[in-house]
Amino acid sequence: MVKRLRYGNTNTFFVKESGRGLLVDTDYAGTLPMFFRCIKQADISIKDIGYLLVTHYHPDHMGIAGELQKLGVKLLLINIQKPYVHFSDRIFEREKRFGYETPDETAALMVSCEESRAFLQGIGIKGEIIHTPGHSEDSVTLVLDEGSCIVGDLEPFEFLEGYEDNPELRDSWEKIMSRKPKRILFAHANEKKLP
Repeated sequence: MVKRLRYGNTNTFFVKESGRGLLVDTDYAGTLPMFFRCIKQADISIKDIGYLLVTHYHPDHMGIAGELQKLGVKLLLINIQKPYVHFSDRIFEREKRFGYETPDETAALMVSCEESRAFLQGIGIKGEIIHTPGHSEDSVTLVLDEGSCIVGDLEPFEFLEGYEDNPELRDSWEKIMSRKPKRILFAHANEKKLP
């Protein structure tokens, strides 16, 4: 089951097959009250969320990650993302009114993309996490065996011709498409169903 949660400007997703679920992305700092209203409307409790995966560490994808950690949600950190965990700290330091809590990477569970399938299987989710640096160096995509792919801010593949100077974007989409997805879930666009 994949539920789309929208309580700000970023689509976030809750993935659960059995056991505690996986939240993919958050919104900007300062949105925790809206997040709680949203999950209540979706019939999700904070206790249902075991892990948080951030597709990349830009402010509108990880803004409440530190707060969720303090509430008992485990940050799932892909090893290639470690150098980027604090990318947004400087931005939020200038905007104190949001009450930003820095994520604690020392309390995160770190896995590699190669280990992701085994980890996800252990929490009852069939799929894998792949490195898709077409948007930013730390971008990852969650690919579920049932056909859903959560790609964060990856530019839609329809626009590839406009990005001739971005071979990483093309490579990222080739990697995703090799998994034969049925639908693509974006952070800032409508989902795309594939034949």
